Amino acid sequence: MEHEIKTLTARLLAHRVVPRGDALARKALLDDNFRQELDKNLAAVGLRLVENPYAEHIAAALLPEMTEPVFGSGDAWLNNNLGLPRDGVALLVILWALIILPKRERQVARVEAGKENQSDMFGAQKPLETGESVSTGISEDALYADFGKALGGRTRFNANLGRLVNLGFIVRRNRWLDEGPMLDLMIDYAQLAPRIIEGALADVLLRREGREALVDKRADDGIEDAGGDDGIASDGPLFDLPPDDAADGEAR
Repeated sequence: MEHEIKTLTARLLAHRVVPRGDALARKALLDDNFRQELDKNLAAVGLRLVENPYAEHIAAALLPEMTEPVFGSGDAWLNNNLGLPRDGVALLVILWALIILPKRERQVARVEAGKENQSDMFGAQKPLETGESVSTGISEDALYADFGKALGGRTRFNANLGRLVNLGFIVRRNRWLDEGPMLDLMIDYAQLAPRIIEGALADVLLRREGREALVDKRADDGIEDAGGDDGIASDGPLFDLPPDDAADGEAR
C-alpha cells in the first residue's frame, strides 16, 4: 500500500489531476484505510486531496491552514499561485460561472428525477453523470462579446484563455470552450456559487437559456432586478479586489 500511495501522490503532483476512474484514484475514494494514509502523506507537506462527485478528476490543493503562509508570504497577498493576472482570474471565475453552475444544476436535476422514477426502494444509487452529457461549454465569440472589453480587449482575452488552457481549466476547440479537468475541482462551489447567483454575475446568468432555476431562487429570496436597459446592472466592479490590487487602478 505504501508504494501505491507514493505513486498516487507523485502523479497528483506531477500531472496536477488524476482521472476519477483510475484504479488508484478509485481506491482513494473507496478504501478508507488507503484514504487515511494518503491524507496523512499529503498533510505532511501542507496539501489535501480535492474531489467531488460532480467532477471527473481528483487533484491536490493547499490545506486551509497553509493559505496564509503561501499566499501572504510576500510583500502583497497573492490571489492565486498559478501566475494568473487579475483579469485572468476574473475570466476564470466567469468561465466557472457559465460552465459549472449550469452543469451542476443538470446533474442535481437528473439525480432528483431518478429518485422520483425509482420504483425499487432498495435500488442501487447510480453514479452522477459527468462529461459532455451535462457539461456543454460556451462559445468563445459569445464570451468575448459579453466580457471581452471589460477584460482588456482581444489581445488580453486571448492571452488569458491560453493560460487557462495550459493550466487545465478549459479545453479550447474551434472557438468553443469546454470544461477542463481543473475547473470543477479548484474553485469551491459552496463558497462561490451563492456570491455569483445572488451577486455580480446574476443578471448575465439570468439572460442565458435554461436559467429558470435562478429566476425562481431570486424570487424566493425577494431579490428584485434593477430597472434599466439590457446591459449588466452593477454598482461597482464585477469582482472585489484586495486593497493593494485595487490601488493599481487597472479597470476590468
